[in-house]
Amino acid sequence: MKLTTEEQAMLAGEQGPAVEKAIEIVVALGEIYGADRLVPVESVQVAGVSYKNLGPAGLGFLQDWAGQGAQVRVPTFLNPAGMDLLRWKELGFAEEFARPQLKVVDILGAMGIDTTCTCTPYHIGQVPSLGAHLAWAESSAVSFANSALGARTNREGGPSALAAAICGRTARYGLHCDENRLGTTRVIVNCPVKEPSDWGALGFLVGQQVRDGVPYFRGLETGEDSISSTPGSPAWDSLKALGAAMAASGAVALYHIEGVTPEAALEPMLRPDHSTVKVDSLEPGYLALSGGRTDIDLVWLGCPHASLPEVARLAAVAKGKRFLTDVWITTSRHVRQQAEEAGYVATIEAAGGQVVADTCVVVAPLNGRYRTIATLSAKGASYLPSYLGAEVRYGTWDQLQAAMLTGRWGE
Repeated sequence: MKLTTEEQAMLAGEQGPAVEKAIEIVVALGEIYGADRLVPVESVQVAGVSYKNLGPAGLGFLQDWAGQGAQVRVPTFLNPAGMDLLRWKELGFAEEFARPQLKVVDILGAMGIDTTCTCTPYHIGQVPSLGAHLAWAESSAVSFANSALGARTNREGGPSALAAAICGRTARYGLHCDENRLGTTRVIVNCPVKEPSDWGALGFLVGQQVRDGVPYFRGLETGEDSISSTPGSPAWDSLKALGAAMAASGAVALYHIEGVTPEAALEPMLRPDHSTVKVDSLEPGYLALSGGRTDIDLVWLGCPHASLPEVARLAAVAKGKRFLTDVWITTSRHVRQQAEEAGYVATIEAAGGQVVADTCVVVAPLNGRYRTIATLSAKGASYLPSYLGAEVRYGTWDQLQAAMLTGRWGE
């Protein structure tokens, strides 16, 4: 691997022990994966923020690195924490969890990291430029950045993302390289894909088949000719759901939609030796993701974190109504503030729902609180049984709306 003079100085410890440790991690990964050099990163997203996942050992690791004087040198932000950082007590989180969780966020903030905790940084202004090199960590964010925005990032682990932020570099391998961004599987979609849950069901099925490949979709429409220059458009929420599902059921970090996503809009992005799969029905995806219980304890929206239009849609349902089950929509602090200013939060809360910031049901310590959770997130439906031990009902917006207002699941 070829290192610049500055990178060699970092590795020699000339910029302090924190930077030396960071670039050692980045270089080691590069050597493992055959990188020829390092590349500067435009931004970094750090995962491993929830104390539920970190535990005492993870907290100690962060304290040690911070104690060496670690500071990030590029815009860096966080994945969801294990609770709403402001309203944790109101939402029933225990103080013995809250104390170390707040300490984790404080330590990361002291390193210069923006402590906005979200898996959808592109909803709060973190929109990377086409072709920019990143070091993002959360699977759905990685998918969206690579696919919908045409940036370049591998799925980083928590320590490797933090290392990239501290030294400002990542190793050039994987999806940072042109040759690895070509489609490995052509996906022909022969059925309608309209509902938010349709995009998730499609992603679940395709992710199972292509695993860690690069799907190239034909016959798939978002309702817009291009999404590359329309931040916050409805198409973003569709692509967000599609990518999140493929990352959960497989390990897809990049996909293309012919004529829609930036790279596929410029030229065909298929390898000559690509395979082909067809999707004729979404029903197998719906059936695989949904259990059989009819009593619903929680309706959960916002996985990945909800956009402002998604919060607005819930508020429209809530207006003048009363929910008969718990209803949570999880989102970023920034979007929650926008929703509060628009009156959406007050409307949802008046109906008995909660607009929860900073966290995600999957990474929150909610084990045992809910027996059956209804969602239109294929990613959430994939993770909830193993992470929380809860049964899932996966379905359309109409089914979720009925569940909110009746407490039961209708077919």
